[in-house]
Amino acid sequence: MNLRGVGVSPGIGHGPAYVLTASVPEPPEGATYTGEAEQEKERVMVALTQVAGELEARGNRAGGEAEEILKAQALMAEDPGLVVKVRTLIDRGLAAPRAVFEAFTKYRNVLAGSGGYLGERAADLDDIRDRVIALLYGRAMQGLPISPAEPYVLVARDLAPADTALLSKRDVAAFVTEEGGPTSHTAIIARAMGVPAVVACSGATAIRPGVRVMADGTSGVVRVEPAESDVAEAVGADTARQAAFAAAKGPGRTADGHRVPLLANIGKPADLDDALEAGAEGIGLYRTEFLFLDRTEPPSSEEQRCAYRAALEAFPEGKVVVRTLDGGADKPLAFLPAPAEPNPALGERGLRRFRRFPDVMEAQLGALAAVASPGLRVMAPMVATAEEAGWFGQECRARGLSDVGVMIEIPSAALRAREVLARVDFVSIGTNDLAQYAFAADRQVGAVSALHDPWAPALLDLVAMAASAATRVRKPCGVCGESAADPALACVLVGLGASTLSMGAAALPAVRAVLAEHTLDQCRRAAEAARAQPTASYARAAARAHLPGLDRLGL
Repeated sequence: MNLRGVGVSPGIGHGPAYVLTASVPEPPEGATYTGEAEQEKERVMVALTQVAGELEARGNRAGGEAEEILKAQALMAEDPGLVVKVRTLIDRGLAAPRAVFEAFTKYRNVLAGSGGYLGERAADLDDIRDRVIALLYGRAMQGLPISPAEPYVLVARDLAPADTALLSKRDVAAFVTEEGGPTSHTAIIARAMGVPAVVACSGATAIRPGVRVMADGTSGVVRVEPAESDVAEAVGADTARQAAFAAAKGPGRTADGHRVPLLANIGKPADLDDALEAGAEGIGLYRTEFLFLDRTEPPSSEEQRCAYRAALEAFPEGKVVVRTLDGGADKPLAFLPAPAEPNPALGERGLRRFRRFPDVMEAQLGALAAVASPGLRVMAPMVATAEEAGWFGQECRARGLSDVGVMIEIPSAALRAREVLARVDFVSIGTNDLAQYAFAADRQVGAVSALHDPWAPALLDLVAMAASAATRVRKPCGVCGESAADPALACVLVGLGASTLSMGAAALPAVRAVLAEHTLDQCRRAAEAARAQPTASYARAAARAHLPGLDRLGL
């Protein structure tokens, strides 16, 4: 039996299924308590404090990505707004477990409805809620195998950071979840661990515990009870692929020598080692919002300077493209009050919020100016018009920042790319948001996921518009959306005129190898064929017909 989801961490993982099921039942509706309200409130506070402490302790032991995630989760456990809501429900007569369930569930539903990064934090609240309720009932949460006889495939509706933070590749062969997306904590931790992962895999929790499972973190296919010969074939093919990727060294270029610098997307200084190890030629997208998230006040100027300086020192000969703060919508910032909006993704986010808070803008641009070097490029997110691009360019140049650009992630900017480029030095296409806005399809809402295929011909048309405008005025046009991480699509993007490609570090070897297999003319013909198709699936197939190196590399 085959299941299909979304591959978010590449590779082949196989082993017996360990199915993690919910172990904390919903407290009875309307459940009340005996005794005093203050005693019931004290029980809740003790439980919340204990859970927060356990999460932080796990983070300290785990380190890395997991430490940051778990410490943020510990803060959520003691969120003042949630605490007030729980206490209010107890005052109304609800027992502590039911009060916790209702308060957390209400907030969870708000987050889930927001989509994006914020929506994927809903699973974190579920985990905190269940841990607190389990403590109040005196029950233990379902644990994971300790020192298993062989690595297992961990299957769940969703996985909380506390479940996965202390795991290692020695124990877990792959992650498979029914929910989640590319920015879920399951995906983030799986990539950091180097463990294959498939998310949004419908029917996964129906897999029988102990059954052999093979998960392909590239294609998203999950095979239940695969034949041993199929496992051996898949593992052998993956090993051969990795060897071929590793053999492709040096700067990114096509088979006929056309240079395409291959850059890395990062969120913090800790990501630099992975980028260097993967052979990145620079940083194409420094998501600086990750320095600001889950904080009650912005990072100091010195902290920002240190973070930016580390990237510039890591790539002294390459470009480092720093995106200014992209706050709002699915990336809420506690220190910046957010307006009440019916659809935050279409409201005040990115540059729009940056303009409203000049002190935050001044601190970030000032920190960048203080460490500026010839390789530094600064760009703004969520730019819709040439006027906005011009304003940002003036603000940067007034502070001594000379290489200024903007993101092309709103269709209006792609349609008017020539006017935008007249006011800045470069553009970088964010295909994730460009698709989201072009098709009015939130990329975290499963019901509209079919509209968010990066091979959609209309999306390729928008990329072509921006890239063509940049070529005409001889200015750089990179692509920093994760579509660049698809080796076949990377060739198409080069054929459309992208001057650089930026992606997660793990994808760089494959993209480098595939580009080296094809000439610039092949890339252009693949791009032309893809744009001529009526659907994304036809576009993918048409492009592949012009990219024979994909088959040679087993992709």
